[in-house]
Amino acid sequence: MKYLLLIPAAIIALLLIALMRTLLTPKKASTYTAPADDDRSMMLAEKLAEMVRCDTTSYQDMTERAPFEAFHKVLEAQFPLVHQKLERTVLDGNLLYYWKGQSREKPILLMSHQDVVPAEGEWSYPPFSGQIAEGKVWGRGTSDTKASLMAFFQAAEELLAQDYIPACDVYLASSCTEEWSGDGAPKIVEELKRRGVELFLVCDEGGGIITEPIGGIKGNYAMVGVFEKGKADVKLTARSNGGHSAAPTKHTPVERLAAFVTDIEKHKPFRRKFLPEVSAMFKRLSPYAPFGLKLVMGNLWLFGPLMKPVLGSISAQAGAMLQTTIAFTMQSGSDAYNVLPQEATLGVNLRFIPHQGMEESLSILRKLAEKHGLEMEVISANDYSKPVDIKGEAFTQVERVIGETFPGLAVSPYVMTGATDAYYYQEICPSCIRFAPVIYGPEQMKGMHGLNENIEHNCLPGAVDFYKNLIQGQVRLP
Repeated sequence: MKYLLLIPAAIIALLLIALMRTLLTPKKASTYTAPADDDRSMMLAEKLAEMVRCDTTSYQDMTERAPFEAFHKVLEAQFPLVHQKLERTVLDGNLLYYWKGQSREKPILLMSHQDVVPAEGEWSYPPFSGQIAEGKVWGRGTSDTKASLMAFFQAAEELLAQDYIPACDVYLASSCTEEWSGDGAPKIVEELKRRGVELFLVCDEGGGIITEPIGGIKGNYAMVGVFEKGKADVKLTARSNGGHSAAPTKHTPVERLAAFVTDIEKHKPFRRKFLPEVSAMFKRLSPYAPFGLKLVMGNLWLFGPLMKPVLGSISAQAGAMLQTTIAFTMQSGSDAYNVLPQEATLGVNLRFIPHQGMEESLSILRKLAEKHGLEMEVISANDYSKPVDIKGEAFTQVERVIGETFPGLAVSPYVMTGATDAYYYQEICPSCIRFAPVIYGPEQMKGMHGLNENIEHNCLPGAVDFYKNLIQGQVRLP
């Protein structure tokens, strides 16, 4: 009690307000789980497995289209009505389908990419076997992102079988260059611009049904991506006259690069801030958290300043939503142990946040590089995407469809710390939403771009139904 007397009365009052607010906020639970497997889920698993067996690995600046032409034939065989009744355009391996609706007002576009990253290492099941075992479909691309690609094709297939005509125009799109940020999606966008198409809604990968999105918050949650951070690849170079390692000089290239890295690690040059979308995420998730976490997450007005410096230590993903991040990814120096390099390089990847975007973040990095005598070259860069209005019509519609499709599933906005093809659609769509309607548990999250990628096949029917409901939901638009 005597320690409480040392705390200013104003702070005690604020703590009591936060405590009362927390006590008065009802405890909630996100109760959705995927139904048990049935004949439909196994049928969808077989379709996905067939798509996975087609190796669509892509590489930087890849121009070979044969793997994707083979994949297109798989799609034709799996989804015959889509290919009979929709208008298909192939743009250098990238796909665009047009489904004419009753009106051209407020068209929507569903998208997910064809290509996958290389599959290296020792897998439990061969990465392009499409093995169905242990309640899962195994293989490269199952979760990233052939599951959602299969799901919206199947949704269209089932609706076409009922002779359904959508209320508005519907487009299906799939690039073959997403994994290396190639020109596939931009080509599709240019084609849509040529046709004069302005989209009401784009639904791409990015978010998903995530199991325990923040440590301690149990259950499945629909994390709906509302914008993505910008990114840049930067090369830093330190030069010298080289020399023999037996008589090392001061401030060698490697030493200067190391000092640069240490400077950034110790002094953290980028500002942390709770953006409205991030604050909304914490507020929405707080009722589902244990009491202590609920108290903090639900009262950012009080605890935000305390959370900013420590959130990254608790969750790297959550911490990345507060600031521009920098990762040191590549390094080179001398070719011999006993030679001082004349040149040493460091590869850096940055992800820009709206409150400190591309120009400001790169300027900060350039000043630090000059301080340590380094040359800086920006290999590639693009800024963050414009956030979707989380109170707007498009987000509200997606939220409603999620509720209809997945009863008991909580919904929250989410910030994409990675990159998607949806970025390129901003110029023709104000609401580019990142949400793949499949369940990503810890195993699925670990397998993406890693070993033993898989998806549990009991979640596939729900994914198909989500896209069907999203297409049919357009009827309710004014």
